[in-house]
Amino acid sequence: METADIIIKFVLITIIFLISLVIAMYATYAERKVAAFFQDRVGPNRAGPFGILQPLADGAKFFLKEEIIPTNSNVFLFIAGPSLAIMTACIGSAVIPWGETLTIGGHRIPLQVTDINVGILYIFGVVSLGVYGIMIGGWASNNKYSLLGSIRAASQNISYEIAMGLSIISLLMTTGTLSLKEIAQQQHGWHWNIVYQPLGFLIFIICAFAETNRAPFDLPECETELVGGYHTEYSSMKLGFYLFSEYINMFVSSAVMATLYFGGYNFPFMHSLGLSENWVTILGVIALFIKIFAFIFFFMWVRWTIPRFRYDQLMDLGWKTLIPLAIANIVITGLWMTFIK
Repeated sequence: METADIIIKFVLITIIFLISLVIAMYATYAERKVAAFFQDRVGPNRAGPFGILQPLADGAKFFLKEEIIPTNSNVFLFIAGPSLAIMTACIGSAVIPWGETLTIGGHRIPLQVTDINVGILYIFGVVSLGVYGIMIGGWASNNKYSLLGSIRAASQNISYEIAMGLSIISLLMTTGTLSLKEIAQQQHGWHWNIVYQPLGFLIFIICAFAETNRAPFDLPECETELVGGYHTEYSSMKLGFYLFSEYINMFVSSAVMATLYFGGYNFPFMHSLGLSENWVTILGVIALFIKIFAFIFFFMWVRWTIPRFRYDQLMDLGWKTLIPLAIANIVITGLWMTFIK
């Protein structure tokens, strides 16, 4: 790889990393405003116009808070837990195609950090690693509430990863590839996978709620019975890492769902507008982010609409409903491809 290509990749990685952090930061502001809207309140409105600087104030508070490490905790693992959580959240975006190709100064720049032919498996691997950050932090805290929260997180992730994986198998049967870029390229015009795999998408988005520990699947941090769950003993920026990782995971999950089922950066008539390739690429990036923000709003809408499940209901939904539905969807997809397509 030439030096120019290495520099381009480094710049692209830096931009995606900064965008992820900024979106995670302002997702906290958006969540509070959405909650205020649903509850007929105003929401944050003191820091800057309309409270727009509230995330900066919250970030400064996290940095300036006292650093507390429990006496009987495992110090190394106590620090490693949130570090692993934020790291796995950030690296998930490496295989997402954010757009087609930009041409700048004679260099063609693909808007994807890396296009590996097993991109979906990479995403699943990163998601599987993410739960270790929660488990390690909960166990290292030497707190019974933290331990229960981490155990819940582990069992919840294992349960819903199975259904999520099975829902993806149906998608792979119709697309014939594991590459996220190829899946996005196949969905030109209105040929989005949501049309062919509506049940698979429904299963996937429910599992995405569970994998990101979002309500109504936020049992690992259930404040009504576990105080704060796995991050009960955390303070300062280590707590900030856990909270940031949740919002970055929500952003990456939204990007994955938009890419797999809603055309990614594709939008109808994008190549018949008579614009240059660069402008079409830029409009594609904007279209993808509009879809991502719509999913993030949906995550927030559900949180402030649906009450939290009991733990037995959570397990029943995963094992007794979603997994059988995902298997049935595979069978239906196979029959459709054999006899109808």
